[in-house]
Amino acid sequence: MQEWANQLCENRQFGSKMTDSKYFTTTKKGEIFELKAELNSDKKEKKKEAVKKVIASMTVGKDVSALFPDVVNCMQTDNLELKKLVYLYLMNYAKSQPDMAIMAVNTFVKDCEDPNPLIRALAVRTMGCIRVDKITEYLCEPLRKCLKDEDPYVRKTAAVCVAKLHDINAQLVEDQGFLDTLKDLISDSNPMVVANAVAALSEIAESHPNSNLLDLNPQTINKLLTALNECTEWGQIFILDCLANYTPRDDRESQSICERVTPRLSHANSAVVLSAVKVLMKFMEMLPKDLDYYGTLLKKLAPPLVTLLSAEPELQYVALRNINLIVQRRPEILKHEMKVFFVKYNDPIYVKLEKLDIMIRLASQANIAQVLAELKEYATEVDVDFVRKAVRAIGRCAIKVEQSAERCVSTLLDLIQTKVNYVVQEAIVVIKDIFRKYPNKYESVIATLCENLDSLDEPEARAAMIWIVGEYAERIDNADELLESFLEGFHDESTQVQLQLLTAIVKLFLKKPTETQELVQQVLSLATQDSDNPDLRDRGYIYWRLLSTDPVAAKEVVLAEKPLISEETDLIEPTLLEELICHIGTLASVYHKPPSAFVEGSRGVQHKRLPGSAGSGESVESPDTGSTAAAVSEAPPAVIPSQGDLLGDLLNLDLTPPTTTGPIPPPSSGMQMGAMDLLGGGLDSLLGGDLGGSPAMGTGFGVPPAAMPASFSAPVSSGLDDLFDLGGGVGMPMGAYSPPKTVWLPAMKAKGLEISGTFARRAGVIQMEMTLTNKAMSVMTDFAIQFNRNSFGLAPAGPLQVLTPLSPNQSIEVTLPLNTVGPVMKMEPLNNLQVAVKNNIDVFYFSCQYPISMLFVEDGKMERQVFLATWKDIPNENESQFQIKDCHLNSDAASNKLQGSNIFTIAKRTVEGQDMLYQSMKLTNGIWVLAELRVQTGNPNYTVSLKCRAPEVSQCVFQGYEAVFKN
Repeated sequence: MQEWANQLCENRQFGSKMTDSKYFTTTKKGEIFELKAELNSDKKEKKKEAVKKVIASMTVGKDVSALFPDVVNCMQTDNLELKKLVYLYLMNYAKSQPDMAIMAVNTFVKDCEDPNPLIRALAVRTMGCIRVDKITEYLCEPLRKCLKDEDPYVRKTAAVCVAKLHDINAQLVEDQGFLDTLKDLISDSNPMVVANAVAALSEIAESHPNSNLLDLNPQTINKLLTALNECTEWGQIFILDCLANYTPRDDRESQSICERVTPRLSHANSAVVLSAVKVLMKFMEMLPKDLDYYGTLLKKLAPPLVTLLSAEPELQYVALRNINLIVQRRPEILKHEMKVFFVKYNDPIYVKLEKLDIMIRLASQANIAQVLAELKEYATEVDVDFVRKAVRAIGRCAIKVEQSAERCVSTLLDLIQTKVNYVVQEAIVVIKDIFRKYPNKYESVIATLCENLDSLDEPEARAAMIWIVGEYAERIDNADELLESFLEGFHDESTQVQLQLLTAIVKLFLKKPTETQELVQQVLSLATQDSDNPDLRDRGYIYWRLLSTDPVAAKEVVLAEKPLISEETDLIEPTLLEELICHIGTLASVYHKPPSAFVEGSRGVQHKRLPGSAGSGESVESPDTGSTAAAVSEAPPAVIPSQGDLLGDLLNLDLTPPTTTGPIPPPSSGMQMGAMDLLGGGLDSLLGGDLGGSPAMGTGFGVPPAAMPASFSAPVSSGLDDLFDLGGGVGMPMGAYSPPKTVWLPAMKAKGLEISGTFARRAGVIQMEMTLTNKAMSVMTDFAIQFNRNSFGLAPAGPLQVLTPLSPNQSIEVTLPLNTVGPVMKMEPLNNLQVAVKNNIDVFYFSCQYPISMLFVEDGKMERQVFLATWKDIPNENESQFQIKDCHLNSDAASNKLQGSNIFTIAKRTVEGQDMLYQSMKLTNGIWVLAELRVQTGNPNYTVSLKCRAPEVSQCVFQGYEAVFKN
């Protein structure tokens, strides 16, 4: 459409004196017939008018493809305007009329040799836009000539055409040597040709990351930098983006490139400025910090970024998102520019919130007074979201700049006195963090906070207040009454508040055991017996166990000294930040996500890294070490744990319970496992969090309630081994399950040919194993096989190899390897396969069902954290539960057997004498299936719960489980 628009605009310069609107007016019946007659008219003017009417009809969505041959006949003209219109029509309809489009090939070839360069360029541009395979090979010769044309306008158009042609038929472009010609164009004397050649090569390189098409070396870089000064703004962007992918050999070359790119910072186009900033940010990494030029460059980067903030709001937002990244990497660039980030009254909310974020990042001892004055002003605005963020920002300033903490706390108290509900709640949330950062310093304000207890209605504020009461219980006379008031509506509270309340009351009990024994019994009972939230139950059981067996240990655990929280709580993880800096000026820098997170089918998305800084000894990473680097990236800075992380990391605890005297009651049926959210939070306790923190003390506390999971009462060999290494008794996996052969095609239905068979997966290859039996009286030869379209694209990977004729009463074993790249169509049932077998007698048809376990691939073992996140992310309605009856394996043997069929166990835990295995498998088409398998000793029935983004596969997967166990 863009091409049409451009060309229609170009046509206006040739337009007649009248306006073109007349072509869009409706005409009477027989419109196509009339247009056909006019197109074949001898008069040039009439012909041109007719083509304009055709284009007008096409533009408003009418089907005028019937006129294809008549319009194509109009190509033979010297009139440039008419030729453009015909080409426009051709581009639109060539795909639906490929046979007719071949008629136009001769004209293209002829036009590519026209003396007028505009016509030559027009022909080559149109060629690139006609995406018809049949035509492409005819266009290679004209394109080759245009790539070496004497006119730069034709060459630059031809360069882009190569990229378009590569998208249609990559092999053809490589065979014809067009890529080498494109590389030669980088040395062209015309800067626009250079820019288009770079753009085309970059586009092609993206879809072939390992092709090394843009072989950048100092000589090539020099040519690009020379062209940079003279080409158009979009040409400059292509060249700058290409430069950003180059890694200089040393700091001297890096400085030289920076010096030549710096003038682009003053360009009027903001995209050019951001591309230049990207190049400079990358190459600065290689400059020694003590170099004079390094300081000069930092100063030069600030003004263009500030200038971007005077543009319209949408551009400001993009600039601010990029500045946010730059400030995290190099805050010194904008440290003196705080005022430009102060919010204006007429800024849209999205600009305000982004400016606020950057203000906090730039806050320092030198400018904190200014910043606080601004933030206090913002906290009285009318926009609720903005006010909330401003109040939080005051708290972040206190944590970041210690000298300002007192002033910040005072400001927050003033805001609490306003009694504006949402301001009070935000203030309490941030004061909790200030207490964590500066213990024993500002606790005098607790009394003021307690006065506002009744007005708190948001879970985060209520949880923060409960934490403060529990943490400083010894300083608050009526702490037990305050916490008891929350306990009255315990089941109506959010999980966040319930968890915090449980921990706070345990802390209170450890500090004042004699007065609060009844209260702690009550909360532990509510958490363990009356709650169906596994997070809450697990934490309740841990506290109960701690308090009942070793109060001293409980005190050490729950009242342990907490680490101070860090200054910056929302920094982007360093390796991700490096990658985003390499994508400044693109969507990745606005979303703050790597391209692989939002580019669908991102085959060409490469993970980029900044080069090692000068003198750091860090080598520049080669492209193929990206995955390793990501795995061993430096740890992100410690941050305030988000609420989701507040459940203790059980992996770091030794789960062996202390030996106790006296019997522990057996588990009762008081807590139904079926009611538990499968994994929704229970697995959180397996996979990590933070034990909150509350001490324990007191004697005669009693044993845990009857509903205590057996996993806590029975000794556990070793926490980590049992949970994840599965070391206890899980040996080598057995072979993959393969069902016994069954008769697929009886002899009576196939003129004497009987086919029985099965499917197997061996060494990662799916195989169809068949026995062909000749029960006829004549010899059978010339066997062939074909599959109908099916749910998973199963297709033969080669011909059916029956090497000798099949004599009467003879049987032969045949193995046919399969792949999954065939055409796809959903079948009923999903694993149904329709097969046609041909021999010298006839063609025979049959259908069979393959076990879905054949499609489970070898790399189907999910990372633990990914498993947890994925399980939570898949909607609950996608969950299916099945019973597998008459199984007599223990959980280790079951896990072992399933692993042979590529069903991998990620984690295992025991609850109430029931082993729970968390498993993952991946189908050949990339669909992941997650499972929870429950195995109870002495019970021959297993329960399997399956979760999948494509729930229709669950039934087949269950059948796969059943088949593996029953084998």
